[in-house]
Amino acid sequence: MAKDNNVFTPIPGPTITNTKAFTHAAKLAEKLEKADRKLRRRQRYVEKDGRCNVQHGNVRETYRYLTDIFTTLVDLKWRVSLLVFIMAYAITWLFFGVIWWFIAYCRGDLEHLEDPGWTPCIKNLNGFVSAFLFSIETETTIGYGHRVITDKCPEGIILLLLQAILGSMVNAFMVGCMFVKISQPNKRAETLVFSSHAVISLRDDKLCLMFRVGDLRQSHIVEASIRAKLIKSKQTQEGEFIPLNQTDINVGFETGDDRLFLVSPLIISHEINEHSPFWEVSKRQLAMDDFEIVVILEGMVEATGMTCQARSSYLVDEVQWGHRFMSVLSLEDGFYEVDYNSFHQTFEVPTPVCSARELAEASARIDAHLYWSIPSQLDEKVEEEGTEKQDKQRNGSITSPESEQALSE
Repeated sequence: MAKDNNVFTPIPGPTITNTKAFTHAAKLAEKLEKADRKLRRRQRYVEKDGRCNVQHGNVRETYRYLTDIFTTLVDLKWRVSLLVFIMAYAITWLFFGVIWWFIAYCRGDLEHLEDPGWTPCIKNLNGFVSAFLFSIETETTIGYGHRVITDKCPEGIILLLLQAILGSMVNAFMVGCMFVKISQPNKRAETLVFSSHAVISLRDDKLCLMFRVGDLRQSHIVEASIRAKLIKSKQTQEGEFIPLNQTDINVGFETGDDRLFLVSPLIISHEINEHSPFWEVSKRQLAMDDFEIVVILEGMVEATGMTCQARSSYLVDEVQWGHRFMSVLSLEDGFYEVDYNSFHQTFEVPTPVCSARELAEASARIDAHLYWSIPSQLDEKVEEEGTEKQDKQRNGSITSPESEQALSE
């Protein structure tokens, strides 16, 4: 019997080895999952600062950029714009300076510099440097009065008119580009902030996806509106694969809640219902899913009246299930104070881990069970009244002998 019992005793050696192997495999899987999440975090469609992570390649019709040269110059980087600004003036000054020097050279003005009886085209022009300075004075309308054009040079008069007109066009074009570039509302969007994370929790007994937006400036954004897009790969029923399919996320378009009065930070809520793309997503499925939520805030700058747009995005790792945002508003003496230290902070709240669809079905089952299991008082009264009527009818149909004798007399 002792030998038979030894057959059923566990062997400790292999068990320990298997446990170590399982622990090592679990750690390796966790590292791979973290690496995969880091890789997915790099592949954003829209960066947190609003910059779109898309580069255009193999653009062959580059002439289209030149047809819209004004917008092309405005979209250039500042160092390139300043270089174009300087080169535009320097080239025109040099170009007309060469022409002024060429006119003086062809007329022989440079050979009669000391001749008082010679009437040159331009007085006091003695070389290329002086011609270049005269070109600058003409185009910028400085007019120092030392070098002047005479009335004995018709070609010089024509060139003077041409340079004045062309110089005005260059001034209007370049100054306009610089003014538009300086007044662009892109920097205004830097003061529009989004919460670093989005949260999913219950609001009025319904699962909601929420994020927070705020404006750091005292001047308001007029006609502010908010939109949200779900960026996720999709395969159609016909087998077509769409790598970056865009789906609208309703943040109050039907009710007007997407029109914001952005004076203090607001929590934007998306109710997860049967029309939501997160209708069948549970907490476990959310961790395994791969998508990106892009939020877009648009409005007009109150100071300039120009349209401003701020963007941000949330990956799967940046969506916290079962969290809620900390309050940032407090009532002070005669005003409300916003504490931006708590703008990005969240805290955990009790939240079901099932999907919104499962939660709705469970609520429907509970309501149906309560409806059928608890009879109402009205039904009880109806049953009692029916019983009394039946008793009266039975009693009225059965007569006693005394009543029959009275009826016969």
